[in-house]
Amino acid sequence: MIGGGQSGLATGYYLRRTGRSFVILDAQPGPGGAWRHTWPSLRLFSPARWCSLPGWIMAGGPDTYPSRDEELAYLAAYEDRYHLPIQRPVTVTNVRRSYDRLMVETDSGVWAARAVVSATGTWSNPYIPDYPGIHDFSGTQIHSAHYTGPEPFRGQRVLIVGGANSAAQILAEVSKVTETTWVTRREPTYLPDAVDGRDLFEWATARYLAAREGRPVPPEVPQGGLGDIVMVPPVRDARQRGVLKSVRPFSRMTERGAVWPDGHTGEYDAIVWCTGFRPALQHLRGLGVLETNDEIEVEGTRSVREPLLWLVGYGEWTGYASATIIGVGRSARQTAEEISATLI
Repeated sequence: MIGGGQSGLATGYYLRRTGRSFVILDAQPGPGGAWRHTWPSLRLFSPARWCSLPGWIMAGGPDTYPSRDEELAYLAAYEDRYHLPIQRPVTVTNVRRSYDRLMVETDSGVWAARAVVSATGTWSNPYIPDYPGIHDFSGTQIHSAHYTGPEPFRGQRVLIVGGANSAAQILAEVSKVTETTWVTRREPTYLPDAVDGRDLFEWATARYLAAREGRPVPPEVPQGGLGDIVMVPPVRDARQRGVLKSVRPFSRMTERGAVWPDGHTGEYDAIVWCTGFRPALQHLRGLGVLETNDEIEVEGTRSVREPLLWLVGYGEWTGYASATIIGVGRSARQTAEEISATLI
């Protein structure tokens, strides 16, 4: 298995139960996967139970919202609890077919495998849109993947681009130390203050099941997606301070800032791109399975073009809610069961 974050751990949990021999190769220096790179003040917007992996519920009641460090501690303890065979840091550089095996090439040697699970997620492949003039801008540009806190931006004019939860939380704390402008493609959707991640997951599950079974969505299930903004305390504070306001996108960038379609301009010292990620699948190019959209055609989680390859945790195309902590278990279990059956 390639990747020792939440998807790799969940799949490892189920593979361990099959009795099959496996190893997890993780490029990170320690436990936690992408969570190691989130900003220190990040707080999850779901209670602890909804921030847990298969087999072991994170400690905390229904109103306990874990911090970044608490999630990291949980993932490290999860590895130990289930004695998962993780080797790190090991960076996979290529995977290729050799007869009836896949050869996994790394900076620590080559593994021959009868099956490979790729669970590298998206963090290492941040996406920044290619705006005209983006390379002319002379200020600081970072992606939210590399955001560490508001202090580096104190006293600067900061443009925050993106309309999901990460943008709202970063805006909430950067706006305390400096002037900010928030750019979103459309007016953000804010959930009621009492709604959190568990509600979103349950609503999305109800809609998913209805679609799969060909029946109408139950009338008691409200609209609301996993990308809608959850009103965690810092975001509520930003609303109270009057900074939770966004403008529509600019059309191009200049050396000193941005230009909007109506011709007005803004000057900025820094831009924080909260514009999402793409699947981190560069290590699979040697298999010739990547499509033009940088995804891989799958049936369930199994590659169509390479039957010894499975993919877990990259988003809806690899399983419903598979990119979430609470949702990855379903895809992980299916994958472990399929691999075990294939290797008979």
